[in-house]
Amino acid sequence: MSQSILVQNTARRLQPPLRARWCASFFCRLRGLMFRRRLAPEEGLLLVERRESRVDTAIHMLFVFTDLAVFWLDSERVVVDKVLARAWRPAYLPRRPARYILETCPERIDDFQIGEQLEFIDV
Repeated sequence: MSQSILVQNTARRLQPPLRARWCASFFCRLRGLMFRRRLAPEEGLLLVERRESRVDTAIHMLFVFTDLAVFWLDSERVVVDKVLARAWRPAYLPRRPARYILETCPERIDDFQIGEQLEFIDV
């Protein structure tokens, strides 16, 4: 079951607001954004792992037809790494262990910086 959340940067207000789909099941995380042609600036996907890890939060971009801004967050929702992930690249691994992976459109790469804390709000 997936739900929508608002993702807020506690350091500054985001425009437009970012709404992400909560993705905690194995199949939801496995599919991710494969086969999507594009994302609107206000949408994203939040992949949720059970624990912090570098290996478990690695992503692939196979069958993803668009570049993505990807942010890795630890259990405290602090950004520990970010990357502009290119379509069809084999893998991206965070520099530090993470529990959450936020994927959104490339234009949002500057919305979050390493060390900033994010807030998830149910909608």
